[in-house]
Amino acid sequence: MDQTTRDVRGMSCEGCEETVRTALEAIDGVVSATADHEDGEVRVSHEAVGTEMIDRTIADAGYEVEG
Repeated sequence: MDQTTRDVRGMSCEGCEETVRTALEAIDGVVSATADHEDGEVRVSHEAVGTEMIDRTIADAGYEVEG
């Protein structure tokens, strides 16, 4: 299993965290996701999911991936 951590801008509350987590966990191959608006960080445990898919899902949810 792979672990990916992404810095994300735009999350300002627990509702934002839930939005990102739910969107990521809907991807086939994502085992779990956590988001922390205070740290601006998202962590994803996954199998056979590329970083591009993770980044696109975060962006589609309305947030900006840094880097």
